[in-house]
Order: sequence, then C-alpha cells, then structure tokens
Amino acid sequence: MAGAEVVVTMLPASQHVEGLFLGSNGKAGLLSSIAKGALIIDSSTIAGATSQKVAKAAEAAGIAFIDAPVSGGTGGAIAGTLTFMVGGKEADLERARPLLEKMGKNIFHAGDVGAGQTAKICNNMLLGILMIGTSEAIAMGVANGLDPKVLSEIMRRSSGGNWALEVYNPFPGVQEASAATRGYTGGFGTDLMLKDLGLAQECAMSVKASTPLGGMARAIYAAHSIGGHGGEDFSSIIKMLQKPA
Repeated sequence: MAGAEVVVTMLPASQHVEGLFLGSNGKAGLLSSIAKGALIIDSSTIAGATSQKVAKAAEAAGIAFIDAPVSGGTGGAIAGTLTFMVGGKEADLERARPLLEKMGKNIFHAGDVGAGQTAKICNNMLLGILMIGTSEAIAMGVANGLDPKVLSEIMRRSSGGNWALEVYNPFPGVQEASAATRGYTGGFGTDLMLKDLGLAQECAMSVKASTPLGGMARAIYAAHSIGGHGGEDFSSIIKMLQKPA
C-alpha cells in the first residue's frame, strides 16, 4: 500500500470506512500506511460527515481524498456504465477521472467532500420509493388478473415509466436478467437499501427537510427485513405487497 498512487475502496457502512482509514480497537488505520501525495477514492455509500472526517485526517497526512459513490448496480459495473457522484476538489476529481472513466459512463462533480454522498443518498431514497410504488402497482394489477409482462410494458411506455420497469422489474420472469428472475439473488440487498434509507432520514433531519415518503419507505423496508428478507434483493419488496396465495 505504501507505494500506491491511488487507493480505491468500497465498503458497506460508515463504521467500516472510518475504521479502515482511521483505525479501531487500538489498531492503526490505513492512512498511516499510504504515501503522501496519494489519492483515495472512496466509493462506499456512507454518511457525508464520515467522508468529511476521513478527508480531514487524510489532508493532515498529505493525502488527497474524494468520495465517489456509484449508481448503476451490478449490471452497470459489469458493463462499465456506472454513474459516479463525486465530492471533493476539482483537481482531485480530474486526477481520478481516467480511472473512473474505465468503470463508469457518467461522472458528476457534486461539490465539496461529502456532496457525492448526499447526491447518492437522495438517489437511493428515490429508488426505494420508486421500487415500492412499482411493486405495489404490479401486485395490484396481477391480483386483478393482468399479465405482469403486459402490465409492465403498458406502464413502461406510459407516464408511469421508470428505471425499475426498464431494467429491474420486481416480478419474476418479466425480465430475464433481473434479480427477481434469479430468485432475488445477486443484486442490491434489502438490508443495504434499508441502511441507505436510514442515511437519508439522518440527512433530512440534519437540515430539517421534509421526507414523509422516505420515512415510509424506510419503515416498509425495515418490516421486510425483519420478515426474513434482509439478504434478498431489494426488489423482493413486492412479496410484501402481493395477494396471499
């Protein structure tokens, strides 16, 4: 690690990022092993305050830091079409850009350190709300005798069209490559969505923003997780909304 010019990390939560770089339980953090002048690109989805804390410590050690959370899912990662939301200095982003362009298609400078996290949290709050609404509509249509493929195509081409209907349909068998068709495996987990919805509520409370739908989405995903679906893809939320057999 001492000879690395760029260090890229992607970890599940704030405590993991803080522990890795700043240390924990009496153990030194990774910052003590990274050379001065190196650049850290952290693509975790965490609290903006944690990114700012790590960035401040990195700067004191002579190390540049940007937060660069991603969107696009496993499909985007495989295809190299991820979206990066970057928080940090413009010069540090430009230094990172050649590497980010190998992994993603859309690279946005959201602002200072922590701004990338705020943008990602806003996006994922909307994604959680969107998936619940899409699942609710499909479940209602199927309960009334509609074919899920036909209904999904109708909505996809109408004013209800959205990302889930395009590439991530929650109903099994509608899209061959969807997590739903794979038994809700191999995608973005329910517990990770729940974590991000929690971050969204913390972010909202910090500025007294009103997010009633975000709060409801968090409660719904919490119930889904408690029901034993935490390890399944977040599109499995449709199970909560389907008419019992």
